[in-house]
Amino acid sequence: MNDIDGAALLNEIEAFHRRFNVFPHKAAYVAVVLWDAHAHLLDAFDSTPRLAFLSPEPGSGKSRALEVVETLVPRPMLAVNARAAALFRSVSDPAGRPTILFDEIDTVFGPKAGDNEELRGFLNAGHRRSGVTYRCIGDGGNQTVVEFPSYTAVAVGGLGYLPDTITTRSVIIRMRRRARNEKAEPFRARLHEAEGNQLRERLAQWADQVRDDIAGRWPEMPEGVTDRPADVWEPLLSVADAAGGDWPDRARTACVELVNAARANDKGSLGIRLLTDLRDHVMAGIDRMPTVAILDRLCALDEAPWADMSGRPLDSRALSKMLGEYMTSDNVPIKARNIKTAGTVLKGYYALDLHDAWQRYCPPPPSGSATSATSATPQVSGPESVAEELFPSAT
Repeated sequence: MNDIDGAALLNEIEAFHRRFNVFPHKAAYVAVVLWDAHAHLLDAFDSTPRLAFLSPEPGSGKSRALEVVETLVPRPMLAVNARAAALFRSVSDPAGRPTILFDEIDTVFGPKAGDNEELRGFLNAGHRRSGVTYRCIGDGGNQTVVEFPSYTAVAVGGLGYLPDTITTRSVIIRMRRRARNEKAEPFRARLHEAEGNQLRERLAQWADQVRDDIAGRWPEMPEGVTDRPADVWEPLLSVADAAGGDWPDRARTACVELVNAARANDKGSLGIRLLTDLRDHVMAGIDRMPTVAILDRLCALDEAPWADMSGRPLDSRALSKMLGEYMTSDNVPIKARNIKTAGTVLKGYYALDLHDAWQRYCPPPPSGSATSATSATPQVSGPESVAEELFPSAT
């Protein structure tokens, strides 16, 4: 049997997706095609990224994207409202691990669905080849702990956002409704499944052809892609390098674009959001500020959660608790300190105390802004304070 041209095959798979899927940008097609291919090569990698089609509204093509992916990946398993126990047992199937396609993931992790810690744990553990799920098997007191492997490829579709621990392990495709000038061919399973399955068979043959080569690859990462994003993209870049042609360059361009987009959209945890808002919007250019003024400015920020924290605005106690989780450069918890004015003493926070947390947890500040200078070298200027400006009656 002749060797299969990997680059040409990936081009065909991309063309197949483009017939039925309208993705938001070219990088999305590249990432999805590489993800389809990587699902045939899981044992060559140390980790597998989750593929997440997310959108703010229904009718944005998420389910259609999963339908097309289903025709191209090995042993697809549709999982809508599946329980974690069923999923980790399916991964242990002697016939072979499935590729799990989880539609309507918002019904599992949405605001009305609860935490679903068991499923979250399964998805997180299965990101790594060493990932396992432990369960007690047996009746009554005659139980033993059994180790179930969790490592498998997972693609999801849903509304809104995923939990942070899953988002950071995912390639995120932000879907949107088709514009009137965007056309897609209707996908009809009876007509088009066979076409996708033929591509899947060829993809499996190509995977067998390059498996040993890929297992020994350590792809070069684009500048600035490190840590968890590098873990996510390493398998996809390895596939692109093995395919050759223009795929290595296209893959790295897509990697940078999607990683940067994820960073721009990612508000991080609520604590990181708080630190970033303090740095960029509340204390930019200011060395210290009373708590009451900080709360007033936070709650006035547009598109920020602080004015409505479970039905009430952020208060001084909640602010203290959130900031107390982070440390100053002296490795002590951040806490409110006295801010002296000519006539009174108010509790508040100093930029100098927040500086270390800003450096460690927040994304880079807007270039050329006053924030950049403030976060880099907090200025503490003598005994006078911002309280005198904000509360002139106190002086």
